[in-house]
Amino acid sequence: MEPREVFDIFSEICKVPRPSKREEQISQWLVDFAKAHEIDCVRDEAMNVIMRVPATPGYEEHEGVILQAHMDMVCEKNNDTIHDFSRDPIETYVDGDWLKAKGTTLGGDDGIGVAMALAALTSKTLRHPALEALFTVDEETGLTGAFQLKDGYLHGRKLINLDSEDDGQIFIGCAGGIDTLAKYHYHTLPTDDGSKTAAFRISVKGLMGGHSGDDINKGRANANKIIVNFLHEIAAVDYRLSLIEGGNLRNAIAREAQAVFVVPEEDKHEVIATFNVYKASVEKAYGEVEKEMVLSLDSYEKPETFIPQGKELINALWLCPHGMISMCRDIPNLVETSTNLASIKMKEGYIEINTSQRSSVESEKHRIKDEVERALAAVCDEVTHGDGYPGWTPNVHSPLMEKTKQAYIDLFHQEPQVLAIHAGLECGLFLEKYPWLDMVSIGPQMYGVHSPQERLSISSTGRCWAWLQRVLETL
Repeated sequence: MEPREVFDIFSEICKVPRPSKREEQISQWLVDFAKAHEIDCVRDEAMNVIMRVPATPGYEEHEGVILQAHMDMVCEKNNDTIHDFSRDPIETYVDGDWLKAKGTTLGGDDGIGVAMALAALTSKTLRHPALEALFTVDEETGLTGAFQLKDGYLHGRKLINLDSEDDGQIFIGCAGGIDTLAKYHYHTLPTDDGSKTAAFRISVKGLMGGHSGDDINKGRANANKIIVNFLHEIAAVDYRLSLIEGGNLRNAIAREAQAVFVVPEEDKHEVIATFNVYKASVEKAYGEVEKEMVLSLDSYEKPETFIPQGKELINALWLCPHGMISMCRDIPNLVETSTNLASIKMKEGYIEINTSQRSSVESEKHRIKDEVERALAAVCDEVTHGDGYPGWTPNVHSPLMEKTKQAYIDLFHQEPQVLAIHAGLECGLFLEKYPWLDMVSIGPQMYGVHSPQERLSISSTGRCWAWLQRVLETL
């Protein structure tokens, strides 16, 4: 596979476990890599790793450049896939131009960015200014590495972020975000009260899912919303909710969800009829996008207990917004504000609900956060918000952007797109601590990130690697 210098390193990265918040192994691997290649390296208290190599001859007077990528990955797998992300390597395979993983996320986000940065540091032929490479932890679930990066670690004045996923595009801005966590503490009552009942399990699987920033405007279904909307449809029936769960990570659109409920025997045929109509409407709404969707309602063994206020919880989840809220008025085709009903998880004695809000407008980020809180606070006794992270305001006069743009034209004889992105990047936090930084973000083509459908274009990786080298040679 070409470029070999990049894919050889990426292959080694795929062998090292690197779930978000559990980066000990990959952080140590990076330190060992630097030692093996005699690269100056420091690791900070957060386990971020910074490597430095001097300028090549003729570039000693040029301003230094920072290459930046995050070492953690989103760990998602299909229900029928046996894989321990804390121990097992990612099993990759080639399908035409695409590099994929067997039943799990690939980790191209952002392992391929790490690999390109390391390839630049170790290249024997690349001409470049002094290079720093910053590899951060926990970008996917809290931007922890970027938050905890201290002043004085970085020396360069230009930063190339390698965490984008679109071929031929330069990103110069991103949305800010904030997460919301709600907890609904419940008690249960016995289901068997002597009356005749029927139990059902409704489930949805096979959805595309994807990145809650990049993919939120692509018309994909949210498994949690599909389940909740059906239960809202049968609100007139005296159903008793025993279980509801769906989704996994706050920055991934829920791909699978299920609920178990009990209804009076005399209402079971009405429930089945309502489901058949509902299923047809969902397939009509999403059939062109969600071609692998499986939505089913099956008879189920009667559960022993139910949640007395289950209907009130479902109503709150039904009122909780999800999806694209508004488009940007200044930048064409850019989502301005969105929210993701990411996960519903049954814990011992409580149900945990995670949502994630994004916006390129700070006030709108907080407005949609407040709307989510109002919906969930109707039944949840605990609603809290994360610290959030700032957006990255585009600099349309960026010299680095102009150099990056010209390098692409020189190589491929066409102009790249210059855009802002609705997904969150660490650049906004870097700018708070190093306000003089001139930054761009680039990367090879990937689809389906944050889901087991993640795939990385091999040919695009080659183009991006050539592009990065050209940029460094011209700075």
